Amino acid sequence: QVQLVESGGGLVQPGGSLRLSCAASGRILSLNTMAWYRQAPGKQRELVAAITSGGSTNYADSVEGRFTISRDNAKNTVYLQMNSLKPEDTAVYYCSADGTYGSRLYESDFGSWGQGTQVTVSS
Repeated sequence: QVQLVESGGGLVQPGGSLRLSCAASGRILSLNTMAWYRQAPGKQRELVAAITSGGSTNYADSVEGRFTISRDNAKNTVYLQMNSLKPEDTAVYYCSADGTYGSRLYESDFGSWGQGTQVTVSS
């Protein structure tokens, strides 16, 4: 099917920057919306940013102006550039994607999640 693999998390000081990447692999026929979610300890998973196949973006109010989501359709990869990081941005960040997979003989919809990458903002 379709696998998503995130990378780029780590420890950063407040005010610093990180760039997350998420690569999709498998028998991908089309990728529709790709998104980043995060989940902090004791909290529900929340949408951080999303981007459609046409490039339209949507951001959570808490990250608007600080985070930028982008995608490289040729590489089936979505990125999250995070600037001016705050301690409250500390969470496990998850990538998600939906679309279709298969071959010329069959086609099926999919919705996949990555395994998550830890982002810690602390001095």
